[in-house]
Amino acid sequence: MLRILCLALCGLLTRTRADPGALLRLGMDIMNQVQSAMDESHILEKMAAEAGKKRPGVKPIKGITNLKVKDVQLPVITLSFVPGVGIFQCVSTGMTITGKSFMGGNMEIIVVLNITATNRLLQDEETGLPTFKSEGCEVILVSVKTNLPSNMLPKVVNKFLYSTLHKVLLGLMCPAIDAVLVYVNRKWANLSAPMPVGQVGTVKYVLTSIPTTTASYIQVDLNPVVQQQEGNTIEPADAGEPLEFPEDYAKGSSRLLLSAAFLTAELALLQKSFDVNFQDMVIGKLPSQTTETLAGFIPEVAEAYPKPKPLVAQIRINKPPTVTAKTGKSLLHLHGTLQMFAARRRGRAPVSLFLLEIHFNLRIQYSVREDRLQMATSLDRLLSLSRASSSVGTFNVKELTGFIKGYLQEAYIPVINDVLQVGLPLPGFLDMNYNLAEVDIVENALLLDLKLD
Repeated sequence: MLRILCLALCGLLTRTRADPGALLRLGMDIMNQVQSAMDESHILEKMAAEAGKKRPGVKPIKGITNLKVKDVQLPVITLSFVPGVGIFQCVSTGMTITGKSFMGGNMEIIVVLNITATNRLLQDEETGLPTFKSEGCEVILVSVKTNLPSNMLPKVVNKFLYSTLHKVLLGLMCPAIDAVLVYVNRKWANLSAPMPVGQVGTVKYVLTSIPTTTASYIQVDLNPVVQQQEGNTIEPADAGEPLEFPEDYAKGSSRLLLSAAFLTAELALLQKSFDVNFQDMVIGKLPSQTTETLAGFIPEVAEAYPKPKPLVAQIRINKPPTVTAKTGKSLLHLHGTLQMFAARRRGRAPVSLFLLEIHFNLRIQYSVREDRLQMATSLDRLLSLSRASSSVGTFNVKELTGFIKGYLQEAYIPVINDVLQVGLPLPGFLDMNYNLAEVDIVENALLLDLKLD
């Protein structure tokens, strides 16, 4: 009995665990934005400006007054992944420290140094966002030169100056590293922000666990939350297979993987927009659509309407749209009804001619514009067509196949493509620019190869 209870509990936990609907892999190409973060934050310049000010807990360099820091060199940043931890960071820079020496003259100290630290990648308990935390910061003095001849500085004084300078720079530069990480961490803030899908709902991305670090990349597992405007959450269907990156891609490249189940949940937001009424039957390349058009397929229509009447049509999608993906091909499955009416004089309701149940696929072409996934569709196959009701007697539905295909392609699909122009939001992180991303269709998912140039 205990064993059965344990199995049931494990099964329940498995079903309720938030499986990722999106996987984000960040290679060193993306993470090198730490360099730009240091440039954008101007942290070293700020550090130089603050160096001469008295700060609590920071001892001045003994024997030097009127301390100033100038000529801060552009830092060279080297990063490497530390599996299971985060990123090891080495910042190489140099600067000139000036002041009044204990000997009475002006003194310049030219310093070249390396700052090293391990940036541990965690999940912020309060926000749930990824966050870097600096650990084990060290300052390594590569060289120290003064404008005074070495014979004027006794070895003891020189060693004392070197030791004191190291301590001061440790208190100056390590907070600078922390400040840069604060700046980088802010660039994660948009990740969990709800992003609108037109006026019908929102999508936000939530971490399912602490990001993992390997020797080649950082992986962030995301659970996208799709919510209707009314507040109801659309749960993605069970995909069956776990979401995994294909193996035949460049090691260490930055990629985003979106499951077909997640795309299906997003398109459920737009389902009502897929319901269309057609009043003007002059559509695309099709000739004017009247009862005479249908009489060519259904003779009974000509008997009921000897004088041609304009046609009115309704398409209703009565099941949630479904996205499927096989390598190289993605389809949008639509199930619904198509009802055709004969229009009557103004003010009078049109008369239903027939109601068809219909299932068809649209082939999806994907692209990216700014921070949105774009879709454009074309008719792939008309899979099934059956008569649900008719006021013009029985007729062979297959006779209408060509007419319905042309009608979908010329009338309905342009409306769907207009609806899809709203775009589906992609995760916002580290100021990512998706415009150069290359899109591939893989098994049960969509793969974006993220590129910076």
